[in-house]
Amino acid sequence: MSKEIVPQEILESKIMIVRGHKVMLDRDLAVLYGVSTGALNQAVTRNLSNFPSDFMFQLTQAEVKNWISQIVISNSHKMGLRKRPRAFTENGVAMLSSVLRSRRAIEVNIQIMRTFTKLRELLNTHADLRRKLEEMEKKYDHQFRVVFDAIKSMISTPDEPVRKIGFTAKS
Repeated sequence: MSKEIVPQEILESKIMIVRGHKVMLDRDLAVLYGVSTGALNQAVTRNLSNFPSDFMFQLTQAEVKNWISQIVISNSHKMGLRKRPRAFTENGVAMLSSVLRSRRAIEVNIQIMRTFTKLRELLNTHADLRRKLEEMEKKYDHQFRVVFDAIKSMISTPDEPVRKIGFTAKS
């Protein structure tokens, strides 16, 4: 197995959910590929027929505002956002390596594809485990309810309480 060019954690942090799709933004991909965002978008524009709407789409103004607020930046001009970012789905990211044609783009793409696959496997494993538990629950009588409830609570994602920020005086 080849050495990672980009740490797995960084790749995972760049994948976001937009319109129900796992995507990566053009500026994040450009940094990973070692090219400018303009160069990446220019290559995409030259090969636009390779990027149907299920491979790539442009964020709406509302999505851009939401994205900017999530990364705690109050003014989009600070980021140099002259154009709304493009979002690339897994298929779109795969297509980028053929458009950019650099060795680094291919190597980073391999890592990104592995990251998408790993995330999909984790989600599938979680769903499979839940389905198997439900099947087992149907087979056994109610005396095992406590065991099944305990297992379900361990695999469910807990709702963490919101921590208050700032100083609070003790009464």
